[in-house]
Amino acid sequence: MERLNSKLYLQNCYIIQENERLRKKAQLLNQENQALLSELKQKLSKANKANPNSLPDLNLTSTSNSSNSSHPGKP
Repeated sequence: MERLNSKLYLQNCYIIQENERLRKKAQLLNQENQALLSELKQKLSKANKANPNSLPDLNLTSTSNSSNSSHPGKP
């Protein structure tokens, strides 16, 4: 019984560590999403001020985040 308890305790520790790792990754992704949303809103605002009657082409401007987002597995 004590052996089973030890095994379950170790599994629980692993799950807690994995949960913390995923929580940190989720926080980083949320920060990146917020930054991208802010950038998009700025582009839309500038485009609407320049020409309020047309849809902006958001692909015309490059961002520094595009190189970071091409490697989603890296923190």
